[in-house]
Amino acid sequence: MDINALTQAVMKRLFVELEASGRHVHVTREQALALFGHSLTPARPLSQPGQFLAKERVTVAGPKGEFTQVAVLGPERSAAQVEISLTDARQLGLTPPVRLSGDVDNSPGCRLIGPAGELTISQGVICAQRHIHMTPEDAARFGVKDKQTVKLQTLTNRGVTFEDTVVRVSRQFATYAHLDYDEANACGLEKGDFGRIVL
Repeated sequence: MDINALTQAVMKRLFVELEASGRHVHVTREQALALFGHSLTPARPLSQPGQFLAKERVTVAGPKGEFTQVAVLGPERSAAQVEISLTDARQLGLTPPVRLSGDVDNSPGCRLIGPAGELTISQGVICAQRHIHMTPEDAARFGVKDKQTVKLQTLTNRGVTFEDTVVRVSRQFATYAHLDYDEANACGLEKGDFGRIVL
């Protein structure tokens, strides 16, 4: 094992790798057919097992503005969800809650526009609560449990300690901390940076 691979292995034992999650959309199979005329087409895998970036893109439109070429993530879900930052929300003219993925009750909706059609969702727009995906083995090693809230100290060139970071534990996860672009820019995140869990 070369020194770089060894260093990376040690870092992953001691710290959690950070990832920036940009604005993106999840859709149902029926919505994919309405927007694109077909189901989602995988373009490349994401860090979480089974998840992928789709080749398809949509326009997300709110009362005050819109974003074009927004990423769509697969596989299809049971309900639509649009994840944006608070900065994005202001540009769209929306006031979404800060929630964990899947918690979309009483959230605002928006228009989704694709090459084959458009539709309006009545709810589903959220700002994703910063969180750490974690395997059960890593959770045991770090001494944390599912749904536990921790502090996340970023080891970045503009170090920040984020409060209220939710740990999510599942055998279906790979261990990564997810920040939105507002948070990633605030701490100067670069690819490959790590964070430290503070209990």
